[in-house]
Amino acid sequence: MGYRILIAAAVGAHFAFLAFGVFGGFLAWRWPRLIWLQVISAAWLLIIVVAQLSCPLTWLEDRGRAGAGLPLRDGGFLDNHVAGVFYPHGYEWAARIAVAALIGASWLGFAWRSKLRDRVG
Repeated sequence: MGYRILIAAAVGAHFAFLAFGVFGGFLAWRWPRLIWLQVISAAWLLIIVVAQLSCPLTWLEDRGRAGAGLPLRDGGFLDNHVAGVFYPHGYEWAARIAVAALIGASWLGFAWRSKLRDRVG
C-alpha cells in the first residue's frame, strides 16, 4: 500500500511540476514574484527534454513500482503519462512547439503587464 502511495505522489508531483513549468508564467501575471520560480522550472524542463535526462521524480516512481512488485516502465514520465493523453504518440515535436509557444506567450504577457504596472504605479 505504501509503495502505491509513493507512485501516486511521484506521478502527481510530476503533473504539478509540468503544469507549473508550462503555465506558471500566466500565474506570474497575477503574482509577479513567481516568474523566477517559473523560469527555473521551464529551464529544468528544457534541460530534461533536450539532454534526455532522467528526472528524479521518475526515479522515485520506479522505486515505488519496484517495491510494489509492479514492472518498471520503459521511458520517462512524458512517454508513460503524457504522450497519448495530451498529444498523440509520435507528435512530440508538435507538443514541444506548443509548449514553447505557451511559455513564450506567458513571458511576453508578463513583460507587457509589468511595463503597464510600471507606468501606472
